[in-house]
Amino acid sequence: MDSKTSAPASVHVSENVTSIHAPPLYNADVDTSGVDERKLLRKLDLALIPWLSFLYLLSFLDRTSIGNAKLYHLEADLHMTDNQYLISLTVFFFSYAIFEVPSNVFLKRLRPSVWLSLLMFLWGIMMTVQGLVHNYGGLLGMRWMLGMFEAGLFPGVNYYLSCWYKRSEFGIRAAIFFSAATVSGAFGGLLAAAISNMEGVGGKPAWAWIFILEGLATVVAGAASFFIIQDFPDTAKFLTEAERTLVIRRLQSDDQFSAAGETLKWKYIWKSLLDWKTWIGMVIYMGADMPLYAFSLFLPSIIHELRFEATPANLLTVPVYFFACCITCLVGFLADRYGHRGYLNIGFLCLGCAGYVILIASHNAALSYFAVYLATCGIYPVIPNTIAWVSNNVEGSYKRSVSLAMVISFGNINGAVSSNVYRAKDKPWYPLGHGLVLMYIVIGILASTTYHFALRAENARRDRGERDEVIGKSGDPELDAQNEKNGRFDSVADAKREKGDEWSGYRYIL
Repeated sequence: MDSKTSAPASVHVSENVTSIHAPPLYNADVDTSGVDERKLLRKLDLALIPWLSFLYLLSFLDRTSIGNAKLYHLEADLHMTDNQYLISLTVFFFSYAIFEVPSNVFLKRLRPSVWLSLLMFLWGIMMTVQGLVHNYGGLLGMRWMLGMFEAGLFPGVNYYLSCWYKRSEFGIRAAIFFSAATVSGAFGGLLAAAISNMEGVGGKPAWAWIFILEGLATVVAGAASFFIIQDFPDTAKFLTEAERTLVIRRLQSDDQFSAAGETLKWKYIWKSLLDWKTWIGMVIYMGADMPLYAFSLFLPSIIHELRFEATPANLLTVPVYFFACCITCLVGFLADRYGHRGYLNIGFLCLGCAGYVILIASHNAALSYFAVYLATCGIYPVIPNTIAWVSNNVEGSYKRSVSLAMVISFGNINGAVSSNVYRAKDKPWYPLGHGLVLMYIVIGILASTTYHFALRAENARRDRGERDEVIGKSGDPELDAQNEKNGRFDSVADAKREKGDEWSGYRYIL
């Protein structure tokens, strides 16, 4: 009998089946033909990226400004030892890591405009109070609270942005957003140098004014964020109905089927916890994130020990961070345009290795300062590239939110290591700190290589049909029930919705 006239039968899903079992069109009654896609993308970028980047600038400034404040007698005024200073850095990372996963779940359940604004307002208060402490115990408490409230911003915004853009568009946006960290590094040095002139104003030392003024700026930005931050695409008020519909359809065409909405189920969270990609992603991110915090917290001190005074040391961090910003955005652009996120990770981590090898071997101030630039290549561009890489390979709205939070959380808990490895007794060349950072970068290289080849092998298995599900009705109720029980589906749309990136038609980004 001719196959076109035969009774419906179960078939294996493949690339050509998707046209037969096409998923239902989102908002089928809405005409999007009048929407210019390029103009829509520009509209999204202007509405989302600048303000969110500014918020992360404030976030990174607030958490790392203690490194600048240290140069203005923070330890002496609070009667702290070097070990106590390191502990005050460390405690931030514990609360920061603990609250990232639950915060991302809350972000998905609540409105981003409410959740992110509230977090920012509260950590701004903690930052301001940090400038009013009089002893080590007070500083410790404020650092814990600062980490708890800051925890939701970075993983939350990266997940939030992934809900707006295609996989081939997300990398440059993540890079621009993250580049705010490099700008904050440069701006932090300039700001600390300027605020140091307030020494003694109101009876407060310069380091206290650094915390107070930066904290008050964050409070104001947090209050304004409620009116500026947009919610998810399906409810965004700055878009027309046709524009909202086109955003969702674009995502669904990119195998992000959950873009139309997803109900929270525990199985989505368990899928994230049990996914091998999540765990390898955690190790990759760890390989760049520990070096990131070590670099940002101690760069002023490292340059200071190269025989530069406090203010010149802060100012010499500015060109380093400017270079890091440029290289971060360049990598984000190249990865989106040409792909190969894995190769870019490996290549730039190798440059970072070279930088730290020089820092360990060199006792020449000029050469060490040059090595700092190489070191940024193995840190700053790798962070957003890894986040985009992980996000690109996880489908399912809740699963992606949990996976990103786990990856970022694990990286941040290793910030507790970075805050303890640059000891005062090791200055001026800090061999222990540089050596451990180098070790983490090597771990990042190995994990990136493993992730790349594992994804490539899985794509090959799917190309060969080794992961195909059975799609369609057999006409036998008992067989249909058994197919459903065994994870077989009535349509490609069902398979994509239920299986996410485990669906056999899904291809991983290398």
